[in-house]
Amino acid sequence: MSPLQPHPFHGIYAATLCPMDNDGRLLDEDSLARHMGEIARVDGIRGLLINGHAGENFALSRKDKRRVVEIARAVCPADSIIVAGVNSEDSYDAQAQADDAKQAGADSILLFPPYSWTLSTDLATVVNHHRIANANAQLPLMLYQAGVGTGGMAYTAQILAALVALPEVVAVKEGSWETAAYDANRRLVKEVAPHVAVMASGDEHLFTCFALGTEGSLVSLAAVVPELVVALYRAVAAKDLGEAQRLHEHVYPLARAIYGTAPGTHANARLKACLHMLGHFPSAAMRPPVPLIDSLQYQRLQAALEHARAFANNAQADRSEACL
Repeated sequence: MSPLQPHPFHGIYAATLCPMDNDGRLLDEDSLARHMGEIARVDGIRGLLINGHAGENFALSRKDKRRVVEIARAVCPADSIIVAGVNSEDSYDAQAQADDAKQAGADSILLFPPYSWTLSTDLATVVNHHRIANANAQLPLMLYQAGVGTGGMAYTAQILAALVALPEVVAVKEGSWETAAYDANRRLVKEVAPHVAVMASGDEHLFTCFALGTEGSLVSLAAVVPELVVALYRAVAAKDLGEAQRLHEHVYPLARAIYGTAPGTHANARLKACLHMLGHFPSAAMRPPVPLIDSLQYQRLQAALEHARAFANNAQADRSEACL
C-alpha cells in the first residue's frame, strides 16, 4: 500500500471472486492468483476486496481465507491495497480472522455484520463486535453498511455514527442499495467523522451514488468489467455527465442481470458464470449448496456482459461519427 498518500484508501476496489474445482470443494489457487493479479494491474484499480460476500466468505474455512490473503499479497503490486473481509457470528473468531489477515499481508480489514443481526441487534453488541474483532490486529478498519432490506444488518443512524467514531475506522462500504439511504448515510458520516471515506458500493446504483458524492467503491462488478467501472467513476469525478450517462447504459443491464434477478442469493454464481464466459475461471462452481445457474440465465448474462464490454468500442464509434 501507499501510506504516504493523503487519502490512501480512496479509489476503486474490485471485490474478487474465489474460483473452485468442479465440485466447489477446493480452491483453484492458480486461477485465483491470475484473477487477482490481473485485476490489480488494471489502470485505476486502487486495490482488492478479498474474502468479501462475492468471495464467498460465508462458506470458506478460516484456512481458506488466510490462503486467499496470502495469494493476493504475493501476486498484487506492492502499492495495491489488500482489504480482507472478516465475517463471523463469533467476535473471537472474527478476531482470529483479522489476526490471520494481518499476518498474511492485508492492509485493512472490512468487518461484515453477522447474518444473525438480520433479526435484530443493538448498539452495544455491534460496537463490541467491532472492537473485539480488531483488538489485536489494529488494522485500518472498513465498515459494511448493508442493504435496506437486511434488517439489523443495515445499521441505524445511531449505530453508524458510533462506529465511524471508532479510531481505526477509515471507510464505509456503503451498500444500502437505495439512493436516498445512501445520501442520508453519507451526510451523517461526513458530519460525524468527515475523514472517513464513504464508498458507494451498490452495483445497480453506481452512477446515481457516484453523482451524489463518493470517495470510491468496493464492488464485484469491478472484478468482471474493471475498466468500465473505473471509466464511470472517472467520468463522474470529471463532471462529464454525458459520458457518465453513456457508461451507465453499459453498466446497468449487467448489474440488473446479476443482482436484480431472483434469487438474490445466486448473485455470486452469476458473477462466476461471467468470469467463466471470459475464460478466467475453468469452472463456475460455487461452494455448495449454491448450484450453477441455468442455461436461460447464462444466455441473458452473456448478452449483458457483451454489451458491458462494448463500452469502449461504442465510444470510439461515437467519436468517429462526430468527426464526419
